[in-house]
Amino acid sequence: MAVRVQKEPLELSREIADLKADRKDIGAIVTFIGTVRDTTGQQPLIAMTLEHYPGMTEAELARVESEARERWPLQECLIIHRFGRLLPGDDIVLVATASAHRQAAFSAAEFLMDYLKTSAPFWKQEELADGTRSWVEAKDSDAGAADRWTRQT
Repeated sequence: MAVRVQKEPLELSREIADLKADRKDIGAIVTFIGTVRDTTGQQPLIAMTLEHYPGMTEAELARVESEARERWPLQECLIIHRFGRLLPGDDIVLVATASAHRQAAFSAAEFLMDYLKTSAPFWKQEELADGTRSWVEAKDSDAGAADRWTRQT
């Protein structure tokens, strides 16, 4: 199990190399990298600040990572989420799932990202070009995507 919450930038190549090091049973690795966009639809975005509760956040991410392992036959799974002030173009999150076959890796990665978008204990504040700051609200479209996992066994 690999779950981390960190302020430092992601080292994507190193993380994937570590994930598959000395593994010969992995047939597919699916990765998702979330980055900060420079627009919110209203004004240019200057920065996004992510906050979390240390300890609680890692425990909750570990719980959902364990749930993904129960649902799909994964050889490896990695969730790294950043916090702090991030600028447009910065990476926010890396989710990587590895399995013998691609479908399990794709499904598990999608499940984990739907969870991270809707239920992970992070709070995001946007800083816009006009100087306003606002907390990011959950989107109905993200909730709808995540809802399908509660309907599946």
